[in-house]
Amino acid sequence: MSVSVLSAVRQLTAASAVAAAVVGAAALPAVAAGHHSGRSHGVVYLSGARYDSTGRGARSNAALNRQWVAVSNESRRAVNLNGWTLSDAAGHTFTFHHYTLGARATVRVRTGVGHDTRSDLYQDRRSEVWNRADSARLRNDRGRLVDEISWGGHRVVTHPRRGGHHHG
Repeated sequence: MSVSVLSAVRQLTAASAVAAAVVGAAALPAVAAGHHSGRSHGVVYLSGARYDSTGRGARSNAALNRQWVAVSNESRRAVNLNGWTLSDAAGHTFTFHHYTLGARATVRVRTGVGHDTRSDLYQDRRSEVWNRADSARLRNDRGRLVDEISWGGHRVVTHPRRGGHHHG
């Protein structure tokens, strides 16, 4: 290599290192804001909802378990949701206890009674929570709003900010 090419490569490498440091420093506050128990939270959001348990048998456990709100983690790391809450507009609140949402995973929080698994958690309620026109709010263990979705008249709702669409 000639001296001028070698010099250009060194300048480009130095410029790249400075740019990476600036980008890293700019991203640091966002990571620190989601800091919890020594680890940073990935991107956790409400990815969908289904409230369709009206009509005959709407209070049956099977119908109540057809109601759900989905919480997704799109990061590469698991997120401890202990103490996080999921609530509707009327103030019905579900608190996550001893649950870690896996990396790139989704859990459905169902209304009725059931046995919790990695992909399904149960509120153990005997009546509907999610209404035809409602909203779901996800808050972290410090009470800070993490995400919110609202709907009106759709049985299944996907997160509009994540490229989702509504199904009627």
